[in-house]
Amino acid sequence: MESQAQEKTIPQILDTEVPGTITKQSSTIDQPWQEWLEPLVDLLSNASDYIGQWFNTYRQLLTTLGIVLLAIISVKIIVAVLGAISDIPLLAPVLQLVGLTHTAWFVWRYLWKASNRQELIAEFDALKNQIFGENA
Repeated sequence: MESQAQEKTIPQILDTEVPGTITKQSSTIDQPWQEWLEPLVDLLSNASDYIGQWFNTYRQLLTTLGIVLLAIISVKIIVAVLGAISDIPLLAPVLQLVGLTHTAWFVWRYLWKASNRQELIAEFDALKNQIFGENA
């Protein structure tokens, strides 16, 4: 009688292909939520493929956005550094004096006389030909 009570509490299915063997019930019958979980597992297992395909599709746009973002960050950093430099006492006027002195030297050296202007134009053309080639 004890064996009959145990058989009633443990549901088992007989395998009809091989006589005398017992198989367990499938887990999808016991857990119907797995049907909802399978698409999510498939999506997560192929996530790297999806991300790689998406990146290859929008590579140029992402590169352009990255360059623009880096340019904005660089400008903000430069403005912050220049603001910090200008807060140092006497440093801003000294740098302005250096800039004015260099501007005065450039005007005296290259712009004051016509021969010096021709020399500046020749140097500029040589630099332009070196960068862009002879056809520019």
